[in-house]
Amino acid sequence: MSDRTESSIVIAAAPVAVMAVIADIASYPQWSDGVSSVAILTQYEDGRPADARFVVDAGAIKDTYELEYDWADDGMTVSWTLTSGEMLRALDGSYTLTSNSDGTTTVVYQLAVDVSIPMIGLIKRKAEKVIVDTALRGLKERVESA
Repeated sequence: MSDRTESSIVIAAAPVAVMAVIADIASYPQWSDGVSSVAILTQYEDGRPADARFVVDAGAIKDTYELEYDWADDGMTVSWTLTSGEMLRALDGSYTLTSNSDGTTTVVYQLAVDVSIPMIGLIKRKAEKVIVDTALRGLKERVESA
């Protein structure tokens, strides 16, 4: 499970605007392909989600699962880990934001997925890559259209 898929994208917005969209987890069904619903289960004192339940229907992956979030104090990184799932055994990832000198933000998305059904590693990595790239494109569109 230590292998992770990583990709990045540049978004024409400041990190605070990008992180605001990432932190609005309840809105993911509006822009994140495959996410059909999200319920925020608990929140931190600052209002950011601590635990959330997702219902996903993304082709081969149909699942209801819960994630626990860890928001960095500097506002530039969020990570999550799977706490329960039906089909998924692991869904650990992170977004790391870097402010660029031209007013844009580079977003790096890392993801490691493990499923309860047997799957060849190459196919699993390809699925992770599709998930990561699709999420980054959706994030970019959402932030830049705001």
